[in-house]
Parts: sequence; structure tokens; C-alpha cells
Amino acid sequence: QVQLVESGGGLVQPGGSLRLSCAASGLSFSRYAMSWNRQAPGKERELGTGITTGGGTTNYADAVKGRFTISRDNANNKVYLQMNSLDSENTAVYYCNARIVGTRYDWWGQGTQVTVSS
Repeated sequence: QVQLVESGGGLVQPGGSLRLSCAASGLSFSRYAMSWNRQAPGKERELGTGITTGGGTTNYADAVKGRFTISRDNANNKVYLQMNSLDSENTAVYYCNARIVGTRYDWWGQGTQVTVSS
């Protein structure tokens, strides 16, 4: 049974930082491209950042480029999202995704809430 469990969300003041974690189980983690996606209130889910299987290539949405960093630890089946200089626009539920491109293998976590507010 595949599980993706996000953690690390919470309330943070504008300008602050958070580090999200996603722990994966039940899958061959190193075979999966990983991404962090988010859904703000009243908006559709959007891709924030992704990382390839070996971690050698990352991509970022313009809205998070320069402030967010994705990384992965294949030895421990985890992916991380370091978020800096947060503002209210980053308030959203953040979801971890694991997928093998071109296949039906596409898994989502339950999400973790990030709220940026003073």
C-alpha cells in the first residue's frame, strides 16, 4: 500500500521559513519523480516544484523560484521542500506527489496546511 505522508506545515509569519517533509512508503521511491503541489483557497491545485528520480534536475514554478528548494533523500524515501521568505500568497495546502512519467503510477499525499499570517 503506497503512502505519502506530508509534515512540517503550520502557521508562520510573513518573511519566515518552513521545511516540509514527505515520507513515502510502499513504492520503489527512487523510481519516482517527486513534486510538491499546492492548492490555495478558492483556487485549483498547481505545481510548485519537481525533482527527477536521482535528484539531478529540479524545476520550479515562477511564483516560487528563488525562494523554494526541493530536495530528496532516496536512502530514506523522503522528499523535502524548503520554503523561505514566505508571504500570504503561499498560504495553501501543500501536497506531495510521486509519479512515474507515462504510467499509471501516480500517488498523492493527504496534504499539509501552510498558513502565512501575522
